[in-house]
Amino acid sequence: MPEFIDAHGITIVYDVHPARSEPRGIVQVLHGVGEHAGRYGALIDALTGAGYIVYADDHRGHGRTGIRQYGGDASRLGRLGKGGLRAARDAVWQLTEIIHDQEDSGLPLVLFGHSWGSLLAQMLANEHPFAYDGLVLSGSGLRRPDSLKVGNYNAPWATADALGTEWLSADAAVGRAFLDDPLTTSVPLAKLFGVREGLRLYGLPRRDPGVDLPVLLQVGRDDTVGGPRSVHRLADAYRRRSGFTDVTTLVYPEARHEIYNEVAQEQVRADLLAWLAARFPARPAAAPEP
Repeated sequence: MPEFIDAHGITIVYDVHPARSEPRGIVQVLHGVGEHAGRYGALIDALTGAGYIVYADDHRGHGRTGIRQYGGDASRLGRLGKGGLRAARDAVWQLTEIIHDQEDSGLPLVLFGHSWGSLLAQMLANEHPFAYDGLVLSGSGLRRPDSLKVGNYNAPWATADALGTEWLSADAAVGRAFLDDPLTTSVPLAKLFGVREGLRLYGLPRRDPGVDLPVLLQVGRDDTVGGPRSVHRLADAYRRRSGFTDVTTLVYPEARHEIYNEVAQEQVRADLLAWLAARFPARPAAAPEP
């Protein structure tokens, strides 16, 4: 289990999953708030099976990183600690730098982020546009107060026997597993981050970054965090502000926030792999020596 020390002395735990065939690219996975990289097993398996090396960390205050950060106190999971959101963002960037140092520089690096991870990914693409070759955002939205909901995401499914996690997926087992996971927390983001750090989440795509990144936006039609309207606004901002010419938006009917844990998750993964394959073809096999 590799790790590194961030600028504030926090140990960040991450995993490296080798490609199960000749590597064709690298994907850096950024998880959402209150969860951890271990919840992305099916996605990681699909990516490594298709020839991608995958790096995935547990962000500041989250998962294994958070447990170590807080001396085993799981009640503090989700709290970012000293340096707040900026430190969490910078630690993810530190992992990007590690990837560039450790891996073949000829392989494309795609940044994948879900939910809060997708907001961190947007920030990193703004600040370091030449570090990545593609951007995939799941359960994302335009980083504006009128485009990202703050409040009770579970309101549409509020019944007497609701678990409170129905907003994650139409598969009830996903919500139950989330609650049973010792490395997750269901404390709302607003309470975990506070007002000041929460406001740092807002921003817009960078104007004219000097590179034309391909972008894939995937969202559930019934996602209560941003939803299709917010994602379409984000796509438009990438085209108009950043000048990106390859922006794809996929909306999944009857899907909620965690589309990679949804009933239709196989289709979601297949769409991702097809999008990657179309933009990052496999390297030609080396000619045999005479």
